[in-house]
Amino acid sequence: MDYSVTIAAGARPPKPGPMAADQRSSPDVGLVGIYEISKILSAPAPLERTLANVANVLSSFLQMRLAMLVILDGEGDPEIVATAGWAGTAQGKPIETLPQLVIDRIVATETAVVVQDIDLEPLFERARDLISVGTKGRISFIGVPIKAGDRVVGTLSIDRVWDGATRFRIDDDVRFLTMVANLVGQTVRLHQILAADRQRLLDERRALEKALSQELADRGRLPAPKVGGIVGESNAIKKVMETVSIVAKSNSTVLLRGESGTGKELFARAIHDLSARKTKPFIKVNCAALPETVLESELFGHEKGAFTGALAQRAGRFEMANGGTLFLDEIGEISAAFQAKLLRVLQEGEFERVGGNKTLKVDVRLVCATNKNLEEAVTKGEFRADLYYRINVVPVALPPLRDRPGDIPLLARAFIQRFNKENGRQTQLSQGAVETLKKCYFPGNVRELENCVRRTATLARGEMIGRDDFACATGNCLSALLWTGSGSKAASDPIGDLAASRFPSPAPRAAAPVARMPEPVARDMGDGSIQNCEHADEGTCPALGSRLTEKQRLVEAMERSGWVQAKAARLLGLTPRQIGYALKKHGVELKRF
Repeated sequence: MDYSVTIAAGARPPKPGPMAADQRSSPDVGLVGIYEISKILSAPAPLERTLANVANVLSSFLQMRLAMLVILDGEGDPEIVATAGWAGTAQGKPIETLPQLVIDRIVATETAVVVQDIDLEPLFERARDLISVGTKGRISFIGVPIKAGDRVVGTLSIDRVWDGATRFRIDDDVRFLTMVANLVGQTVRLHQILAADRQRLLDERRALEKALSQELADRGRLPAPKVGGIVGESNAIKKVMETVSIVAKSNSTVLLRGESGTGKELFARAIHDLSARKTKPFIKVNCAALPETVLESELFGHEKGAFTGALAQRAGRFEMANGGTLFLDEIGEISAAFQAKLLRVLQEGEFERVGGNKTLKVDVRLVCATNKNLEEAVTKGEFRADLYYRINVVPVALPPLRDRPGDIPLLARAFIQRFNKENGRQTQLSQGAVETLKKCYFPGNVRELENCVRRTATLARGEMIGRDDFACATGNCLSALLWTGSGSKAASDPIGDLAASRFPSPAPRAAAPVARMPEPVARDMGDGSIQNCEHADEGTCPALGSRLTEKQRLVEAMERSGWVQAKAARLLGLTPRQIGYALKKHGVELKRF
C-alpha cells in the first residue's frame, strides 16, 4: 500500500501541546473507527447513504472537521458528494470548500495531498473564506484518493483545526484515511459492478420483450404450441404458451411466478422441450425440501470424505444438467448464505464440489420458480437484490385456476382418464358434475382439482359421477376445512364481501390477483334454483355457489328473506346498514307486502 504524501505549501507543524483525554489520537481510536466504518460499508444500503454514514463517523466519532467523500463520474466530475461537519453559510455548499484543482491533483498523482495551513496555500484562495466560517485557529487539509482496483474513483478529505488545545499527527491521519479510502473504494466498485450488471440484465429483458412482441405481431398470434402435460384452451394459458415458445429459443434465465398448484414444473419442462437443449438432461430440484448443507451437496456434488457419510465422489445437479436445463423450484426459500454461493455459479458458470478444490465449468439453462413475493423479500433484506436480478430476467406469470374456469372441464376429464387407466375403471363425469366443478373456487388450483376428482372417483358408487357425489354436497369440502373463517370485510363495498375471499389466498400479491369467492350460504342446483346448503351456518359450503353478479345475489337474498333487510343481512353475513347501502348502490327498489 502506497502511503506517500504530497505536502502543499504551509507553515511548519505546531509545537506539541497538551492533549485532551477524549481527543488523544491512539491506535485504539483508529481501530474502533475502522471497525465502525467496515460495519457501515458491509450493510445493504444505497451508496449515497453509506458514504454519508462514513462521513458522519469521521466527523463526529473521530473528531475530523468537515469530512467529505467525493465519487467521480466517467468524465471526472463529482457524481456523489457525502459530507458531515459542515458549518458554512446557507449560500455556500460543502463541495465549494474542495477546489477542483485539489481533486485533479489527487487523481493525477494518486497520492495524498496535505496542506498544513490553507491560509498559505494558493489552491484554497477562493475557498478559504468559506472553509473558515465560524472557526478560530489554523485549519489544515488532508485529502487521499479513493481507488477501485487501479483506477481513482474519488477522494476522501478532512479539515483539522489547530486551536492550541489539541494536536494531531498528520502521518497517522494520512495512514488512517488511506485505509478508510481503500475500504470505500472496494464498496464503490461492488456497487458499480452491481449497477452495470443490473442494467445489462434490464437491457436483455427489454430486448427479449421487444423480440417477443415483434414475433407475436409477425405471427399474427398463431395457435400456441401443444406440450405434453399442459391441458387448457383458455386465453390465459394460450398467452403463457406463446411467451414460453419465444423464451425457449434463448438461453436466458426464466422465473415462473404463480400460486402453488398452477403447474410451474410442467411449464419448466415445456421450456426445455421447446428449446435447442431438449435432447439434453432436464434436472429438477426442490430447494424448499432440503436443508442448506444437503442442498449444497445436492447442487454442487461432493468429494469422497468431504463430510461424514461421503463414502464416494458424487456429481451434483449442475454437473448432471450440463448442456441441458436445471429447474430450481421454490428458489425463494433458500437461505441468505446459500444465495451468495448460488450467485457465483450463475455469474461465472463455475463451482467446486463440497470438499474439493477443482473448479468445474458447466453450461446450464436455469429455470426458477417461486410463489413467494420476491420483491418484498428483497425490500426486507431476506433475498439478495443481485440474485433477484440474475433469476428474474424473463418473468412468466402463471394464471390461477379461478382465472381460467373454462379449462376446468378439460382438466377434470384428463384426471378421470388418468384415474381410470391406473385403476382399470370406466368412470365418467356427468354434465351436472362438470357444472358443479366449474362453480368451485379451488384455492389449491390444479392440484386441488385433481385431489377433488380422484377422491370423488374413488368413493363414487357407480360409473357415472353426479353432483351429489362431491364432498361439498354434504358439507365436507376440503377448502372449507382448510381455509374458512380467515378473511376480512371491506366496509367500502359491502356486497363485494360476498365475492371477497374468506380464505387466505396461497399466492403472493405480486403473482396473482386478490382471491374471489362465491356466496357461501347458497348454491346453484343447476336448474336455476338456489337452495340453502346443508351446513351453511358453519360456513362449510364455500367451494360451491353461483357465479351471480353482486346485484343478483343481493336480490336473491332479499327474496329469500321476504324483503326484510335484517334477515337478508344475516343471510349474507352483513349488517342492515350495509344492506341498505348496497340496495341504494345497485338501485334495487324495495317490495312492500
